[in-house]
Amino acid sequence: MRNRLATLAGAVIVFLVPVLAGSLDAQQPAQQTPPQAQQPQQAQPQQAPPGGRNNVQVGVPDGRGGRAAGGGRGRGRAAGPPAGPAPRNAQGRVLLAGATPKDKGVWIGGGGVGNRNTLPYQPWTKAVSADRAINELEPHTRCKASGSQRQFLTPYGAEIVELPELQRVYIFDIGGPHTFRTIYMDGRSHPTNLSPTYYGHSIGWWDGDTLVVDTKGFNEGFWIDRGAAPHTDQLHTVERYTRTDSVSMRYEMTVDDPGAYTKPWSGTMNLRWSAGVELFEYVCQQQNYAHELMVGGGTRVDRTTIIVP
Repeated sequence: MRNRLATLAGAVIVFLVPVLAGSLDAQQPAQQTPPQAQQPQQAQPQQAPPGGRNNVQVGVPDGRGGRAAGGGRGRGRAAGPPAGPAPRNAQGRVLLAGATPKDKGVWIGGGGVGNRNTLPYQPWTKAVSADRAINELEPHTRCKASGSQRQFLTPYGAEIVELPELQRVYIFDIGGPHTFRTIYMDGRSHPTNLSPTYYGHSIGWWDGDTLVVDTKGFNEGFWIDRGAAPHTDQLHTVERYTRTDSVSMRYEMTVDDPGAYTKPWSGTMNLRWSAGVELFEYVCQQQNYAHELMVGGGTRVDRTTIIVP
């Protein structure tokens, strides 16, 4: 019994010694660093993360695009080369794409040609335009094809491909539902009985250096712009594409829709050439981020990373 008590007392002493020592240390004043030993901390420069926003071309997935057109900076794009003359083919006619098939690029617009303050609305279209300004439930965000100028108003723009041997011009809507527009350049007229479609039926011809495109047979399932200009299936458009230099193109559209407006109207916008960018697969599906913008849950879509495999 006496030996057990002695063993227990020893264990208690062994346990309490380090505890008491730690308690005494905690009561001692903290050791002060001598003033001469204190070194000022230098601010470290912040490093941008690899592939961060400083190097991202907004609207073009990182690694898929080249320099922007026009030599200016805008929306995160790098400055492009200075403008030169518009490229031409062997016959001297201006080209709407690169000087050679290896010169990739797409056309990107901005703003649109319709102004809510000046369009000759009928009463019902004025009300629809005002509603669209508040409720931006655009079919394009629900993976529907968009004809007319709306093709160029996506963050990714559109690619124009000329095929003289087929006497056709194609416009590929990059940020859309895997659709493209066909412009017939063989001198044909519009069919008598057109089935309304998103892109309508387009015939084109050259007026000097300007491509003129006449289109009829639209349906009413898309917006021709971002919402300012409602239309009906009576819509008839005439577009004029005039490439003014290597990085710029003037786009003019005349709208004649007696079902929506009191008279025809016209507008223009500038398209810029985004060099080094080519068509890529855009996945338009139910789980993209557009629904957040449609219902008001989000104010922007982050396109700083590649959105496709």
